[in-house]
Amino acid sequence: MYTDFKQLPDDARVWVYQCNRSFTEEEQAQLNTQLQDFINRWKVHGKDLLSAFELRYNRFIVIGASPDAHGVGGCSLDTLARFIQELETQYNVTLLDRMNVSYRQGEYIAYKNLSDFKKMVKDKAVSAQTIVFNNLVNTKLEYEENWEVPLEESWHNRFL
Repeated sequence: MYTDFKQLPDDARVWVYQCNRSFTEEEQAQLNTQLQDFINRWKVHGKDLLSAFELRYNRFIVIGASPDAHGVGGCSLDTLARFIQELETQYNVTLLDRMNVSYRQGEYIAYKNLSDFKKMVKDKAVSAQTIVFNNLVNTKLEYEENWEVPLEESWHNRFL
């Protein structure tokens, strides 16, 4: 059951899918409809799941689900993964590859594969203060507080 993302509790589960390119305005409008339709159909053990989504910076799909007595897992996560795979195919984008890094270059969001990013750190093309996106956050509160952080405060700091 769809709700506004801001209405989810702080302990809601969150999944962040970064795109290898920005979505166009037309794609964003389509995605908004598709995501809301998916959320309205998404269930856990046959029961409605209070959930929401955000499209951030035209590049990130963020899905949140309120914890409930049954928990989100198994079939409901498989359903989410299939839906995201369908979006990848439809829009010819990469959303599920976790071996990539998104970071800020001023107002621009850059996207690099992990090995190129490591090289950039080594070559000092990015610094400890470069803002990176920690897509491994698990809850809404972590997403709000620790998603956009300086490289030195994220899991990426092991490359420094």
